[in-house]
Amino acid sequence: MKNNLNVAELKNKTIDQLKLELSSARKELFELRLKNATNQLDNTSRIRQVRKNIARIETIITIKKKA
Repeated sequence: MKNNLNVAELKNKTIDQLKLELSSARKELFELRLKNATNQLDNTSRIRQVRKNIARIETIITIKKKA
């Protein structure tokens, strides 16, 4: 997954593609939290980036469902 997702790219994807992207982001977040808990994570700001990406994806899914 990229560091920061482009919102225009997300809007062009289907809901199924967004759900796949969301599940991979959540998996990455879990792995980052696990590494952070065991003091193996060097770049702790990556957790925040992934959380924001998850929020972006969830927002686009909600917008697409309402439309």
